[in-house]
Amino acid sequence: IISKKEIKSKNNQIDSTSQKNNQIKNLTKEIEYITSNKNGDIFKILAKYGETNIKNSNILDLKQVNGEILSSKRSTIFLSSDLANYNYTNQNSKFYNNVKIEYDKIIITCDKLDLNISDNIAVAYNNVVIKDDKSTMKAQIITLDILTKDININSSEKIKIVTNNN
Repeated sequence: IISKKEIKSKNNQIDSTSQKNNQIKNLTKEIEYITSNKNGDIFKILAKYGETNIKNSNILDLKQVNGEILSSKRSTIFLSSDLANYNYTNQNSKFYNNVKIEYDKIIITCDKLDLNISDNIAVAYNNVVIKDDKSTMKAQIITLDILTKDININSSEKIKIVTNNN
């Protein structure tokens, strides 16, 4: 004879196992999204793993993410992060956890980056550090024009720049 408490416990274990199996079925490996803008720039996002966001089916949650912004007129911009959200509807992406942007010997690191494809901008925020051969700069938030590679620094606090004397 099994008590009601034991049955409830066993049902909870089954539900827990069922939820884990559903999560595994939703996981996709080796994901690649490619899109372009009206200027012919190509945007690639590659992820080791991805799954549909439970709260919004237009969002794909990505893990171990790399990206490239390719142009025939400018050098390539490389992006990487531990995690990202890719929006199917507008093709925008939000990168977070160990975000790194590299181009023209410039390395930008931050906690979060929002890539807005239609406006051709990337907004880096939270612990932003910009390094090149000659200096290191820290800011709260920067906006990168992905076409011109111009950086707009938005900070309510002092911006710290350290020059590297060689």
